[in-house]
Amino acid sequence: MQALVIVAHGSHLNPDASAPTYAHADTVRETGVFDEVATAFWKEEPSFREVLRTLESEEVYVVPLFVSEGYFTEEVIPRELRLEGWDVDAWDSDGTSATQATFAAADVDKTVHYCGPVGTHDAMADVIVRRAESVTGDPEVGPGFGLAVVGHGTERNEHSAKAIEYHADRVRERGRFAEVRALFMDEAPEIDDVTDHFQSDDIVVVPLFVADGYHTQEDIPEDVGLTDDHREGWETPATVDGHRIWYAGAVGTEPLLAEVVLERAADAGAEVGDALEEVRRRTRVAAGEPAPGPAGTGD
Repeated sequence: MQALVIVAHGSHLNPDASAPTYAHADTVRETGVFDEVATAFWKEEPSFREVLRTLESEEVYVVPLFVSEGYFTEEVIPRELRLEGWDVDAWDSDGTSATQATFAAADVDKTVHYCGPVGTHDAMADVIVRRAESVTGDPEVGPGFGLAVVGHGTERNEHSAKAIEYHADRVRERGRFAEVRALFMDEAPEIDDVTDHFQSDDIVVVPLFVADGYHTQEDIPEDVGLTDDHREGWETPATVDGHRIWYAGAVGTEPLLAEVVLERAADAGAEVGDALEEVRRRTRVAAGEPAPGPAGTGD
């Protein structure tokens, strides 16, 4: 038997913080490739420390629903899962290249394949592009459009910006969008000046965050100039300094992210069959229509 566990931060204050985690778990569960699919959180129940005890499977694939490698993925989660002999060097990572490492979990007779976070997987570039397709309702969006990939950024953690720049570079290399920029909230180049960084009339803004919350629903819309007061909402697209801004919201809410979860598990040795193709089919964007919901809510 093989089990998948998606681990995320969660929140005691924002009830929507865990919604993407549950949605992606449901999408994977409906493919039927895992005997068990579970979720666990730092700030909600079930906790990281408890989740392995709820499973019957002896082979467990743990995928962190985090954007970057750092404190939580390198210290908190391995500690709470009680991975015996955990050493971050087992990931052999330079900040964006963690893949997987296999350990025994103390107190339970299970082998845990601990995967790198979804946010640093190469397939995230596909999710960012899909997010642009979803917000515009155009599966061919790109020519004539600028794309801003937005991260928090912080001088305290170099990896915070590294993942954002990495994916912006990967999307840029495809040549699909007229312009692609990595912008940040707390370091230069800043999202406040988004229109200064693009010549394109249309700009899609995709925040590389797991869930919609304070930053994506309050800070960024106001900083970009979509609205003076987030409580009053904003139009999509909104006109700012003569440009049309298509604000996509958190990339983690895009249904295609379930494919990245599966990719992480498959890279660690999980048998996923044709689930990757099934998830892509279920989450495709139809021309002129919003993206469908997670598997089971429409196609």
